[in-house]
Amino acid sequence: MESNQWLEKIPIQIGWYIAGFTDGEGSFNVSIKKVIDHTLGWKLTLSYNVSQKDPTMLYQLKKHFGTGTIRFRKDGIGYFEVTSIPMLKQRVIPFFKKFQFLSVSKKHNFAVFEKILNEIIAGRHLTKDGFKYLLLLREQLNVGHGRKRKYNLSDIIIPTK
Repeated sequence: MESNQWLEKIPIQIGWYIAGFTDGEGSFNVSIKKVIDHTLGWKLTLSYNVSQKDPTMLYQLKKHFGTGTIRFRKDGIGYFEVTSIPMLKQRVIPFFKKFQFLSVSKKHNFAVFEKILNEIIAGRHLTKDGFKYLLLLREQLNVGHGRKRKYNLSDIIIPTK
């Protein structure tokens, strides 16, 4: 397990600024993709991301988290993203446990996201019942009008092998 020395080096005002910025502009997501090389035929990808037209904050996020990628879409919008399970566990989760959200909805999404992450680390996603459980948890994330999903719960069929 990685030490949290990196977290202690983040100036308190920067930490709270990042938390507030993420509270308004960031998201915790669990996407699902149909794949042939997984036993259950589906792959879950977890991500913490922030998108912005002005890349300044994106570079600050990468600098202070010490991980993640920054990419730009054709329309000029950039986004910072962390998808690595170890980095989500070692960097993103401790950061937002220290610098907590104020909004109820972001607190809820973070708690559900952390639960899904821990279940994946424990290998629960590798069984049919565990995978279904994670899909049900995923339904609790980002509830509302802005949520877009390629695959909804009713679209996912898990082989009965």
